[in-house]
Amino acid sequence: MDIHEILGYLPQRFPFLMIDRVLECVPGEMLVGVKNVSINEPYFSGHFPQRAIMPGVLILEAMAQACGLLAFKTREQQPDEEQPDARKVFYLVGIEKAKFKRPVEPGDQLLLLARFERSMRGVWMFAAESRVQQTLVAKAQIRCTMREI
Repeated sequence: MDIHEILGYLPQRFPFLMIDRVLECVPGEMLVGVKNVSINEPYFSGHFPQRAIMPGVLILEAMAQACGLLAFKTREQQPDEEQPDARKVFYLVGIEKAKFKRPVEPGDQLLLLARFERSMRGVWMFAAESRVQQTLVAKAQIRCTMREI
């Protein structure tokens, strides 16, 4: 998926769209996305001025967006396909066992992996991780649910 197709699924826009491309997607199973981390990201001027690192919460957000994309692709519909005037989004409802292994810096390419685990009573559960050059930088269990906005 290129950025134009991603924009059809995710409601986030700059500066909170955290996925630039999807390299692989197997609906119902897994998705691999990419976030190119640039020094031009607005958060780097304050996090931190002496040594820029991507905030951990934004790494989690990028992983959550990958999970949302996988959920939409699994349902085989775009967010507003059923009712054009009612937009659907996946809300983040939980993050568990989040761990950060190393900082993400400008110039890194963040590889985002989302694996679908199960869906129960409208809550989708995923195992997510992010890597830079095969090195694990973060992982978490992510839960989300679909709602109309």
